[in-house]
This record gives sequence, structure tokens and C-alpha cells, in this order.
Amino acid sequence: RLYYQTWLPEGTMRAVVALAHGVGEHCGRYGKLVGALVSAGYAVAGYDMRGHGRSGGQRGHIDSWDDYRSDFGLFLELVGRLFPGAPVFLYGHSQGSLVTLDYILRHPEGLRGAVLSGTALEPAGTAAPPLLVLVARTLSRLLPRFSMRVRLEGSCLSRDPEVAKAYMEDPLNHWYRSVRWGTEGLKTIAWIKSHAGDVRLPVLFLHGEMDPLVKVEGAKRFFEAITYPDKAIRIYPGGLHEPHNDIQWQEVARDVIQWLEGHL
Repeated sequence: RLYYQTWLPEGTMRAVVALAHGVGEHCGRYGKLVGALVSAGYAVAGYDMRGHGRSGGQRGHIDSWDDYRSDFGLFLELVGRLFPGAPVFLYGHSQGSLVTLDYILRHPEGLRGAVLSGTALEPAGTAAPPLLVLVARTLSRLLPRFSMRVRLEGSCLSRDPEVAKAYMEDPLNHWYRSVRWGTEGLKTIAWIKSHAGDVRLPVLFLHGEMDPLVKVEGAKRFFEAITYPDKAIRIYPGGLHEPHNDIQWQEVARDVIQWLEGHL
């Protein structure tokens, strides 16, 4: 079962924003952005991916990236039933940006555009040695559910100490990653990169300049490889991994709302 929730504006709804969250977190961590969107007349729908938050499944595990893709498709079908006739935009953060990009490259129909935050196309750190990659692939075949606990500090996400503290104390967050999740993620990243020229939907990229988890250069390179003319990118000076939760979140919200209004 997948958990979802919606936030509704008072009065006339301008459009709906469907939210795909990052790894190890859940859709309830977007309160600042959601509040700004709702105040501007947008409905927001979010879901917890399988293995996350209030949804079922082993924490941080998938058998195949198809699991994420099919779940996202079902979620968007639900959004269509809940908000019939409304323009639909996507907002994907980190892992959610990969789910979003993978989906819109295959199924752009019926969508107005996508916002990609902390796009996880180039994880920080040095490239994995070939031997380690081979071991991971072997483990993925033999022990796909084998998981490692990868602790993520809240201070990597936001310069706001309250946000960092809340992340570390949130019981709905987790730090587990299975080997199959890792190998499927790497395959998906490679596929997305090879299909940048196939993007056929308006896109807005948001990235913190000092993101310690995924390289801003990855977002820039992918952005430049997109040939579709309706594209934009915002880099936030000094920003960390979560633009919508960092100290410049109000600027981020304004940028997102302005972009949405330009695509209604």
C-alpha cells in the first residue's frame, strides 16, 4: 500500500503539483513549499514511495526501477481522478527527480511541466572502482535485499539548524539502502543521461550551489544537453541539498510559483 496526502487551496484551484520525494524521507517534509503553493492557489498531492514513510515495503529496497515507475504512474492516475481537468505539474526532489525524469521521458502526455530539485544525476564523491561495481552487481543478483545503513546528516540538507534537527529526529525517515536499489539507481541514471535530448516537456531545475550530496555540475550538464527550448535552471549561492528547506526557501518558492504561472 502507498500512502498519499493532499493539500488544497481556498477558493479557485489554479493547478495541481504532484510531489515525488527523496530517498529515505517522505512527502510530509515539504511544508514550507507546500504552504507557499497552496497560498498561491495550487493544490499539492504527495505520496510516500514504497519502502518509505507510511508506505509498505522493505525500507530502501526495490526489485526493479519499474517498481518506482509503476507506482508513480498509479499515483498520477489518482491525481487525475482527484483533480479532473486540472493542469498537472510535477515536483521531484533528489531520488524523486530521477523518478520524475524517468517518467516524463516515457510518458510526457497530459503533463504541463516538471520541477527538478537537487537532481541526483551525479552523486558526490569519487567514482566507484570497477571492482566495487562488479561486487555490487554480483550481490544485487545473489542477495538483492541485502541492505546497508547509510547515515545522512541533516546538516547536509539545510543551513537551517531547525530543519537539520527535525530531519534527524523524524521517525518516518530511514537510512537504509539495498544493493539492488543501488544497482537499479545507477542503471536509471545512465539511461536518463543518454536520453536528455528526448525531453519534450517544460522543465525547471533547482540546485544548491554547495550541495554536498549530488553535484550541481550534473544538473548543469544535463540541462545543457536538453534540446527542448522551454527549460530553466536556478542555482542558489551557498545552498545545500534541499533548496525548498534551506534558508533561501522563500526565494525558491517564488521562483517555482513564477515558473508555474508562466506555464498555465
